[in-house]
Amino acid sequence: MRTALFALAAASVFATAAQAAPASYAIDPTHTFASFEIDHFGASTNRARFDKKTGSVEFDKAAKTGKVEVTLDMTSVNSGTAAFNKHLQSADIFNAEKFPEAKFVSDKFVFDGDKLKEVTGQLTLLGKTAPITIKANKFTCYESPMLQKREVCGGDFEATIDRTQWGVNYGIPYGFPKEVRLVLQIEAVKQ
Repeated sequence: MRTALFALAAASVFATAAQAAPASYAIDPTHTFASFEIDHFGASTNRARFDKKTGSVEFDKAAKTGKVEVTLDMTSVNSGTAAFNKHLQSADIFNAEKFPEAKFVSDKFVFDGDKLKEVTGQLTLLGKTAPITIKANKFTCYESPMLQKREVCGGDFEATIDRTQWGVNYGIPYGFPKEVRLVLQIEAVKQ
């Protein structure tokens, strides 16, 4: 009898573990945007985005855990102005020739009930890695009617970082702020 109960309990644990396995998702570059904003002398806001990005998501809805990895091609920075793009890629700012990629790797999804509140992780930029917390403004999963009802998960996220942590110091003596707002829209398709 004990053996049968133990076998039943073990089967129950393994079945629960199998159901709680994380699913793999690939970032959809056509629905994923990474941009930044920085104040320009209090008169306007400079903005740019990264046109080339790749990444993956592991997400376990039941356990409310996951992992995100997003890589940005720093040579693809696009402000809409060629001269500004060139300056952003220069050694003054992103030094894209020496550091052609920036990468975010999460270490924790933080939920408030069923709502994703934030994602914490490490940002590597200019060869330096430091922690950041990205706030989730919205997040959901849905069956895409355009992808044969495959599941897609995504949302809008943002963070404000001190760029000098990564050695992006250009313009500080002129009065440019250290704070940069990162704005991320991410959608990923279940594989």
